[in-house]
Amino acid sequence: MSSSKSSNGVPKWERWARVMLCALGLILSVYALHVELSKENDPNYRAMCDLAESVSCSKVFTSRWGRGFGLVQLFAEKDSLLNQPNSILGILFYTLQLGLGQMVSVTAAHFLVMASWLSVAGSLYLAAILVLVLGDFCMVCVSTYIINFALMYINLKRRTGLSGKQKKKTR
Repeated sequence: MSSSKSSNGVPKWERWARVMLCALGLILSVYALHVELSKENDPNYRAMCDLAESVSCSKVFTSRWGRGFGLVQLFAEKDSLLNQPNSILGILFYTLQLGLGQMVSVTAAHFLVMASWLSVAGSLYLAAILVLVLGDFCMVCVSTYIINFALMYINLKRRTGLSGKQKKKTR
């Protein structure tokens, strides 16, 4: 008979969903980095996600906002080590979500939620840039935004569940 919870008390659906979302996020982030670097090295490079003039991921990734959220350039040089592609931040974020998601503690759950809030805020900011400034639709970008919101949901469920268990123990 199979249990709905794994040996560490985390629901199996959560573990499965986290692994799938983080794997997909990592694949999309690595692809975004590949597209950006390929386009920078070869201006004639055409990515699979470049479907039309207004549906172009390479246009987005190579824009000012494709590095450091377009904000790092305000206080550092464009070629500064601080001004990394957003896809590098995505790789770090999804790796962190996957790793910390294996830890079952209230502290890890709080950190996962805080990181998710940052990713959702970044997603909303970049979505606004996408629509209002660039006038573009980036399938890779929108897919990562959806993943970020889904991870937020999972992380909030985890934190709520662990906080509830902790309160029961202190009674």
